[in-house]
Amino acid sequence: MANNLRLALVIGSTREGRFGPTVANWFAPIARLHADFDLDVIDVATLELPDVHPGWGTEPTPGLATLRARVEAADAYVVLTPEYNHSYPAHLKHFIDLHHSEWRAKPVGFVSYGGQAGGLRAVEHLRQIFAELHCVTVRDVVSFHSAWDHFGEGGRADDPAGAAGAAKVLLDQLAWWGRTLHEGRAARPYGN
Repeated sequence: MANNLRLALVIGSTREGRFGPTVANWFAPIARLHADFDLDVIDVATLELPDVHPGWGTEPTPGLATLRARVEAADAYVVLTPEYNHSYPAHLKHFIDLHHSEWRAKPVGFVSYGGQAGGLRAVEHLRQIFAELHCVTVRDVVSFHSAWDHFGEGGRADDPAGAAGAAKVLLDQLAWWGRTLHEGRAARPYGN
């Protein structure tokens, strides 16, 4: 559809043996079927990120310039994060920090997973980060508590209707905010 919003799904886990791809492989088809979105999957584990921020006023590497263009092109984001030691992964924070104005005046939603807390403590920390970047975070989150117990063979969710229902709520909220903020940025550039 010509008027679709661009949704970037950011997979934030990078550890060997990570569970993130299982959750992403469940979520991505649901997002692709949503009438409002065209999906771009950005897997932090597959990126060659610079060790340090290139600094304001210096040119990024060609790879980082391409990545920044993808982040800039998105109208909305879903950050898929595990919870490590009551917070988010360091590589995800590094990825976020390599971008600045690309995030501004856009909505962010979360899909989280982990042990008893289901990644929700990581999400609460990320909300603070994205507020500083002038993003709107949507209220509803898709969260998998003891995630490895909720996915069967082939990465199928054990409660497909409930999980898909939560994903639809998240995507509907992102679509509303994404369209509203897209139109707002087109009518009047977002200030500093």
